[in-house]
Amino acid sequence: MNVIELHSLTKTYGKSRGITDITFHVEKGEIFGFIGPNGAGKSTTIRTLLSLIHPTSGSATIFGKDCIEFAPEIAKEVGYLPSEVFYYDNMKVMDLLKYSASFYKKDCSKRIKELAEELNLDLSKKIDELSLGNKKKVGIIQGLLHEPKLIILDEPTSGLDPLMQQKFFELLKAENEKGATILFSSHILSEVQRLCDRVAIIKDGKIVQVERISTLKENNHKKIKIEINGEVDPSYFELEGVNNLEMKDQHVSFLFRGNINTVLKKIANIEISNLWIEEPDLEEIFLHYYEKEA
Repeated sequence: MNVIELHSLTKTYGKSRGITDITFHVEKGEIFGFIGPNGAGKSTTIRTLLSLIHPTSGSATIFGKDCIEFAPEIAKEVGYLPSEVFYYDNMKVMDLLKYSASFYKKDCSKRIKELAEELNLDLSKKIDELSLGNKKKVGIIQGLLHEPKLIILDEPTSGLDPLMQQKFFELLKAENEKGATILFSSHILSEVQRLCDRVAIIKDGKIVQVERISTLKENNHKKIKIEINGEVDPSYFELEGVNNLEMKDQHVSFLFRGNINTVLKKIANIEISNLWIEEPDLEEIFLHYYEKEA
């Protein structure tokens, strides 16, 4: 069963760009990445899903129910962390979280304390006394305190230090193991690579690809670095399947897609002192994919 389904979802804002024909689905129990640069349309898609804005055309469902028509019902089972969080400054953290919990008609106090302990957050402080990172932690707890079936995260790690990011990812994996489905939106590719099963790439308000992370990484792309002895003309490496060719001093690097033997035969004809063949990270594949589209 698909927890989220979007069909030709479109939102236009007069002359400025919104989103066009967004179609993808998120399966039950999946951690699904939604990736693209800032301004690509990720937040617009998420806000439409959450019925915070209405689509111009197309449709979106969560748990098989129309997102607009059944918005209040759906909201009970969804945890949402927006990219920026704003609160009543004078409230204490605990009071704010209790207020949030009151919407779900269940006792969340034990869960709030557990999450605060894990994220090292002082519940007795006032909101305006908190750093940006601690305000983000309040948002994380707010999104998870009612143990939702679907967690929607929009750029969730901004403001968190690397140690806390690691903690946060562990928390998400634990929620996922308990059965929660996660939609994780980010422009930071390494995060998506670490966490997600599949990914939708969005550019200029349109989906350019939906792919398994493993396929995206493998897909016959290899990152090749060579240390050469002597001079070699750059045109020597202009083979079919070679992208992002860079030559600096004695070092040559490029992405290659195709039969690796072609490259090895070519390299065998020149003097080299070292050779590295690696899996490229998602960032390089992603940038190459964008260039290809352009």
